[in-house]
Amino acid sequence: MQFDDLVSSITPDTFERLLQAVELGKWPDGVKLSDQQREHCIQLVMAYQARYCPSDEAFRIGADGQLVTRSKRDMKAELKGENTIASFALNSSTNEI
Repeated sequence: MQFDDLVSSITPDTFERLLQAVELGKWPDGVKLSDQQREHCIQLVMAYQARYCPSDEAFRIGADGQLVTRSKRDMKAELKGENTIASFALNSSTNEI
């Protein structure tokens, strides 16, 4: 089976189990993951997330498998926009808000 076929065959339930196994370091039945199993699970989780769970996070894996990063300027602009409750303009003729 090819890697892309394997990722395509993962169900949302299986993805959740793989994600939990990576997070906890053990399978749902309590058996510890070997180093190789953990590495493979991480690769599958990353590939599944890139393909089926689009994200706007600053650092993520894109659908093409490449690392995607956002610039510091973009992140600052996004934060500035989220924290703005109201904006005021100064009327230059009356010096009032």
